[in-house]
Parts: sequence; structure tokens; C-alpha cells
Amino acid sequence: MEPPLSPRESGQYVAERSVDVRVEEEGAEKVAEMLYGLRNSEELSADGWKKANPLAPEPTSDQAINWVFVVDTMNFSFWPDSDSQQCEVTHRGCTYTGYMTLCAAITRAMDEGVPITDPQFFSRMSLEQLEHVLRSDTDTPMPMIRERHQVLTEGGRVLMEHGGSFRSFINRAGNDARKMVQLVTEHIPSYRDQATYQGRALSFHKRAQILVADLWGVMAARGEGDISNMDWLTMFADYRVPQALVHLGALRYSDGLMEALKKGERLPSGDRREVEIRGCSIWAVERIKVHLLRLVQERDKQNCPINSVIIDFYLWPYAKRHHQQMAHVPIHHTRCIYY
Repeated sequence: MEPPLSPRESGQYVAERSVDVRVEEEGAEKVAEMLYGLRNSEELSADGWKKANPLAPEPTSDQAINWVFVVDTMNFSFWPDSDSQQCEVTHRGCTYTGYMTLCAAITRAMDEGVPITDPQFFSRMSLEQLEHVLRSDTDTPMPMIRERHQVLTEGGRVLMEHGGSFRSFINRAGNDARKMVQLVTEHIPSYRDQATYQGRALSFHKRAQILVADLWGVMAARGEGDISNMDWLTMFADYRVPQALVHLGALRYSDGLMEALKKGERLPSGDRREVEIRGCSIWAVERIKVHLLRLVQERDKQNCPINSVIIDFYLWPYAKRHHQQMAHVPIHHTRCIYY
């Protein structure tokens, strides 16, 4: 069997064959024009990592890199079964929902003296211990607690086999983003985010890529140089950024898919429509990037340092900030450990 296509190749492969999702070139150009106006801002750089991750430990601390590993290993499936049943975590005077409940819960545990960022601890922690760490302040628990326990302890055991920290493990890949993704997906099964579409094996590797991107952000905040080959990474194919891409006109869903999502139909992981949403999202961001680089070259007569990761770093919080304006665009609901 052929090895899976890379995430970028997978995005193009799907976009060229998709039935229910289409990349809109004109919309991608408009998003690029919008981003062009922000090209010199902190919003479109890796330097804003701490601002985008206010609950993380200080980047200069020894805990920061392991914090990234713990959070990204459990970074999946936060959407509630209903808006009236939200998992919430209140910490340091703020109440969080969604992905931020995980960040708040991990930082709360650290404040309480739980060594949650120590692989020696989390590789062996019990389900009950993790349930306490991730406890909700409402009657609605965080989804998929058992799966989160399984992937965290699994990841911790891998780190213990390779030096006892995420830094010692990932150093085996040198300073290369592509090799880092390959190392993570080779050794940690829960990071192997793959699918089959029209007879071809694909990879999306959302969590593996965001893990490397977050490490990049931490390293930039620490002033410790750069990770090479970041251009190899794509956007992180989840359920929130596709919503923003549809809202902004870079993606279009068929009437049938839009109706199914508005009715609340859940798409199983690997479902053709789910694969099309994720693959076309990757390719839409690639097209946005191409148009943005062209604009900078034509108008500023210089090369543009903005990559797909930085565009994703912008689009995800954009979707959160504008959730009311884009409420007419449904997110797709897929319960899985990959996103």
C-alpha cells in the first residue's frame, strides 16, 4: 500500500475531486487582500504566541514546552452536545469554554500543585486523577475523558522512553518541522490523523502539526532561534477554521451538505463529506497564501514570511471573535481524537 500523501498533497488531492465542498478562488483572493492589510502586525506573526495562549506558563519556564505537549495531546472534540450543556472551567477570575477549558484546567492543576506537565506523572496517572484535573464547573463534563486519558498516558510513556521530556524527544528530529511531524506520528499512535478518499491514503495530522507550530511559537517567544522548514506545514484541519473559510467566501458547501449540517447531522470520522471539508480547508488556505505572497511581491517588492501556520493562527481566533456573525454557517460535528 502506498504511504499517505502529505497534508498539503492530501488537500490538493481532495480539492480536485471534492463533491460537496469547493475552494473558491475569488474568495481566497479576498481573504488574501484582507490579510495583506495585516501583514506587518503581530496578528500575522509567530511572535504573538503568548498573547494567543494567555493561560500557558511563561515561555521561558521549563514547564512551557511540556505544557504544550500535554495540551496538544488532548486537543480534540470540545463542541457541546447542545449550547445549554457546556463544559466550563473558571480560573483566575475568567470562565472558559471550548478548547480554552482544557488550557484553563491544565493551568489550574499546576496552580494546585499537580505535576501535570511532568511525563513521569502523566504517563502513569489514573483516569480518576485526570477526571479531577479536567473537572468542569458545570454538570457537563469535558467530552471523551477516557480517550483523553488514553492518549495522554500513551504520549507520556513515549516521552519517558526518549529522555523523559518533550524537548528531549523532539530534539531527535533536529530542527526540522517536517521531521518533527514524522517523528511524532511514527512514535505516538494517537497523532496519526489519516483517512482514505477515493482509494488514496491521506494524512491531515492536525494535532501533530499544531504541536510543532506551538513549539515554534514558544521558541520564538523564548528568543531561541527558529525551526526550519515551517513552510512544509499546512493549516490545522479542524471544525472551527472551515466555518471561518465558508464565512469569508474561500470555501463553499453544497446545498445538501449545508442542510445536513444545519440539521445537526454528525459526520463520522473518515466520512467522505468530513474528509472533503478538511481537505478543502487545507487547500483553501494554501490558495490564500499563494495570493498573499503574490500581493506582497507585487506591491512591496519583497518576499513575504507569512506561512500557512500563521494564517491558521489568525483564522482560528477570528472565528472565535466573530462567532455571532458567522452563526449561520454550521460547524461540522465529528467526535474523534484527531481534532
